[in-house]
Amino acid sequence: MLVNGKWVENWQPVQAKDAKGGFVRQVSSFRNWVTPDGAAGPTGDGGFKAEAGRYHLYVALICPWASRTLIARKLKGLEAVISVSVVEPALTEQGWRFGDYPGADRDTLNGATYMHEIYTSADPVFSGRATVPVLWDKQRGTIVSNESADILRMFNSGFGALASGPDLRPAGLVAEIDALNDFIYPRLNNGVYRAGFATTQIAYDEAFADVFAALDALEVRLSDGRAFLHGAALTETDIRAFVTLVRFDAAYHGLFKCNLRRVADYPHLQAFMERVLALPGVRDTVSIDHIKRGYYSIAALNPSRIVPLGPDLPWMR
Repeated sequence: MLVNGKWVENWQPVQAKDAKGGFVRQVSSFRNWVTPDGAAGPTGDGGFKAEAGRYHLYVALICPWASRTLIARKLKGLEAVISVSVVEPALTEQGWRFGDYPGADRDTLNGATYMHEIYTSADPVFSGRATVPVLWDKQRGTIVSNESADILRMFNSGFGALASGPDLRPAGLVAEIDALNDFIYPRLNNGVYRAGFATTQIAYDEAFADVFAALDALEVRLSDGRAFLHGAALTETDIRAFVTLVRFDAAYHGLFKCNLRRVADYPHLQAFMERVLALPGVRDTVSIDHIKRGYYSIAALNPSRIVPLGPDLPWMR
C-alpha cells in the first residue's frame, strides 16, 4: 500500500483483520460525484460537471467492483463520453500494472506504470491501497471517485442527457434496491473475499455460511419466474449480483474455498446470470482469461501461480 505517498513492501491481499481474523475491506477514499450541473453530490466536493470527454475510467477486468462500472458505462451508452484504461490481470509486487497483456492497456493518459501512481498524482501524500475502479477528471487532474457503487450511480444519473439506456435505480424501487443490496454485499459480494482471505477457521466458516445462504436465498427469489431480482426490469442490484456470480465457478469456488456448490448447480441463478450476460455489451466486460489469470496470481493464495485450465463454462463459448 501507499504510506504518505510512498509504496511500502510487497502487495498483500489482507491488510486489515477483525478480532476473529476476518478480512476487512478498506473504505474508499475519494467520494466526489459527477453531476449534470457540477453541483456537489451526496458526498465530497462539487465542481465535477458532466461533460463528454472529460472523464476517464481505470479498471481491471478481473475485478468485480470495476466491472460494475464497466457494465453501467455500456448499458447507459457512455462509451463515447468516458474513456477507459484496463490494467493487466496479474497482480505485481506493486499492485495493478499497466502493460501489453492481451486485453490490457498502457496508461497513455497519465503515463503511469502502476495504478498507485495515479493515486499519488491526485494526492502526493496519499495513504491507502491503490484500488480500481478509479474515475479520473482529465480537466482537474484528479480522482473523482474510487467507490464502485457511487460510480455506478453516477453513470446512471450523473451524466444527464449524455446518457441513455435503462434507469438502473428507478424511484419506485429505491427502498427495495437498497435493502437487497445491503443483503447481498456482506454475504455474497464481499462474502467470497471474507472466505478467501480469512486467516482463521472461524472467520472462514462464518463467511462460507453467509455466501451459500445468500446464493440459496437468491435462487428462491428467482424461482417465481421473474427475469431479474426486482422483477421484469434490470436494476443496479442485478449488476452487483452478476459480477460476483460470473466469477464464482472460475475463481471463488476453487481458489477462495467456496466449494459447497457452483453457480451451475443453481438453475435459476445460472439462467439469471446468462440473461444479464446476453444484454448488449455486457459480455464485452467479462474476460475469464483475465479473471483466472488475476485471481490465481495472488501468491498468498496460490504460491505456484499456476492458472488452472478449467472449469468448462459452456456459457462463455
